[in-house]
Amino acid sequence: MNASRAVPLLFVALTAAALAGCSIGTAPTPPPVTVTVTVPAPVPATPTDGAAPAATEWPMPDVVGMNLQAAQDHLQAVTGFGVPLSTSTDATGQGRAQILDRNWVVCAQTPAAGTRITTGVVPDFKVVKTDERC
Repeated sequence: MNASRAVPLLFVALTAAALAGCSIGTAPTPPPVTVTVTVPAPVPATPTDGAAPAATEWPMPDVVGMNLQAAQDHLQAVTGFGVPLSTSTDATGQGRAQILDRNWVVCAQTPAAGTRITTGVVPDFKVVKTDERC
C-alpha cells in the first residue's frame, strides 16, 4: 500500500471511530433528576409551652325538639367537631331511613343531656317525621 492512499483511509477510520459514539438525529440523554423531599418534624400531641390541652370532654347538649340536622350541627359546634358523628333511629320502630335530616325531629337522645361525652362517643337520636308526634 502506498503512503498517499494510507492518509485518506486513516482519516476515514478516525472519523468513523469518532462518530461511533454519537447517534445522528437523536438528542442526548438528559442527566437523571434528583428530587429532595423535606419532611417537617412531628407536632407534639400536647402543648409544650405550658398551655392547657384542648377539651376532650363536653356536656352532651339537649337537642330534643330540634330538627335532626340542627341537632347534629349543634353537637358538632358544642364539641368543636370533637364528636363529629351521631346516629339516628326511627322512634316509631318502622325502621325508616333519615334521608333529609331537616324533615325529622329529635324525640329522645342517648346519652342524656348533661352527660359528659368524649371523643369517640357516637350519640344516637330517636326521631320522627316533622308532621308526627313523639
